[in-house]
Amino acid sequence: MKIGLIGGSGFVGTKLITLLKTNPAIEILNIDKEQSTSYPALTAIANVLDKDALTKLLQGCELVILLAAEHRDDVSPVSLYYDVNVKGMQITLDAMQANGISRLIFTSSVAIYGLDKDNPDESFPADPFNHYGKSKWQAEQVLQEWYKNHSHWNINIIRPTVIFGEGNRGNVFNLLNQIASGKFMMIGPGTNQKSLSYVGNIVAFMEYLIHQVTEGYHVFNYGDKPDFNTNDLVYHTGNILDKKIPTIRIPYWLGMLGGYGFDALAFITRKKFNISSIRVKKFCAVTKYDSSKALQSGFVPPFALEEGLERMLKAEFVK
Repeated sequence: MKIGLIGGSGFVGTKLITLLKTNPAIEILNIDKEQSTSYPALTAIANVLDKDALTKLLQGCELVILLAAEHRDDVSPVSLYYDVNVKGMQITLDAMQANGISRLIFTSSVAIYGLDKDNPDESFPADPFNHYGKSKWQAEQVLQEWYKNHSHWNINIIRPTVIFGEGNRGNVFNLLNQIASGKFMMIGPGTNQKSLSYVGNIVAFMEYLIHQVTEGYHVFNYGDKPDFNTNDLVYHTGNILDKKIPTIRIPYWLGMLGGYGFDALAFITRKKFNISSIRVKKFCAVTKYDSSKALQSGFVPPFALEEGLERMLKAEFVK
């Protein structure tokens, strides 16, 4: 089987390629606008918005995994979310059809549900609060419309919770880095639950879908269980690193005020900061999601959530 990864040079894509390379029956092509530092020999440079290049490169592939996305909180201009995440979906589908490819795995996001929802499952209505979530939902809607006239296709959509793991430099790393360094400030009571996905489990679930879910249209939330709250993260980080983690607690309203201050400073200076009102809001929100469909599908995560956290902490913070 030849698999085309679109956007596989990043964190998740690199881990997925590493896993798939253990199977000699799989041939891998990574298509990305950035060179892969780990797998340059498997990578072709092309933009997901370049239909001609994508069509040419996908020749001979039997399955496409679409990872390419604009996902940072501070992408500018905001039109990039919709260009890459929505137009990129349509261009990918057109390039697949031109090559007779009818199997797609797409990484969407639980951001399509919005914040502070009551443990939504896959049937929960979409209510995204930011451009990333809105653009991911619009990409899913493109897929829904496509499938109406392509019912023979196999489409699997994964809506992961926030992904963490060794080598990641996203929001979870920033949070764990603050905790581990003793510079962490708890905003609010810390009782808000957060569904997390360890990267080793996410890529294993993708591999499971490649081989086991080969027909029909399916949507899966993915998050490892049991869910941690922010206090749990602080406790487990201190326990794994054998450190006493001091925490300063500040009220939510004060944290948001500081976030708005950094928003204003970013606007004035045209610089990006690690603190913003959106990040404070996301930090304090309940982001708990029902993943029972994925976890009852026959898939068995190879790593427990606490084991994934321990692997990341020891890789990043133990010298």
